Amino acid sequence: MKSYYLIIIVLILSCSKDETNVITDSKNFISSVDLSSLPQIEAVNTVFYNLNNQEEDVLTTLRNSGVNTIRLRLWNNPSNIHSSFEEVKAFSQRIKAKGLKVWISVHYSDTWADPGNQVTPITWQGATFNVIKDKVYDYTKNIMLEIQPDFIQIGNEINSGFLFPYGNMNSNEANFLDLLSIGVKAVRDNSSSTKIIMHYAGLDGSDWFFNKLNTINYDIIGLSYYPIWHGKNLNQLQSTIVSLGTTYNKEVIIAETAYPFTLQWNDFTNNIVGLEEQLILPDYPATPQGQKDYLAKMKEIIVSTNTSIGFCYWEGAFVSFQDSNATNGSPWENQAVYDFENKALPVLNEFNIN
Repeated sequence: MKSYYLIIIVLILSCSKDETNVITDSKNFISSVDLSSLPQIEAVNTVFYNLNNQEEDVLTTLRNSGVNTIRLRLWNNPSNIHSSFEEVKAFSQRIKAKGLKVWISVHYSDTWADPGNQVTPITWQGATFNVIKDKVYDYTKNIMLEIQPDFIQIGNEINSGFLFPYGNMNSNEANFLDLLSIGVKAVRDNSSSTKIIMHYAGLDGSDWFFNKLNTINYDIIGLSYYPIWHGKNLNQLQSTIVSLGTTYNKEVIIAETAYPFTLQWNDFTNNIVGLEEQLILPDYPATPQGQKDYLAKMKEIIVSTNTSIGFCYWEGAFVSFQDSNATNGSPWENQAVYDFENKALPVLNEFNIN
């Protein structure tokens, strides 16, 4: 009889352990998709279909698939309305109305900000450093008051700094850290719940970078990971997540990732990924199943680390939305979570975290 009870106890403990290994706290796990281009795509009456091939709003399809957070980029004064404050604010309200959380990636630029581009907004250029600090504070404060995001990035892929030349990390590290601190202060002064993300592109050099941020009061380490740019070693991805989370006592998120379901194209705009040599082969071919398996692997890595809290799939609805001959359409349609007929792909099943 004692042996019988002992076996039962072991089985219960074993089941409990397996269950916690799946996801320790699913309500805090971030299952996210970046939809920054969706308002532009919707403006030309693009129709999307869910996994049952029924016409459905993208936000509804994603929410029903397990997505709980939508990421949006914010440009300061872009050349048109897209990614502008007005568009992002309005879209954020739609997102919240669907019961989803909002994650804002603040580029602190009028256009794309990334490791190779961190151009100060035109109307800020030429100002003194003290004026720039005031502008960063006021601009960030306005985001907090008007949009009230659940998550916010102070800069996008800031490997070498942001707001060049003021916040160029390589030429003036002290100023860079000062600007980061000002942005963080604007968030903390106006919200007790918004989580602050510091976003680095890639794996190499990430420890060096986050070591520099020891004086910054942020919450989450964000990493971009794309095989085309950041290597195909998934063991390195896993070990980097563990190392960063442990070393800096921070939660870690894969802030951007994506993978193609085909190497074909649906317009005449050059796609960013289009060659087999850019893939992780043979495990993850450019097929709907290969795309699904890739994201399943990302989720497996995240869950196994105990330091990472989720992932974001970049521009999941960036389908071809103009004429099929357009040379200024989407460079990403083969990495969307919708196929060339705008039907939801099997990869959406991997966003469910329960």
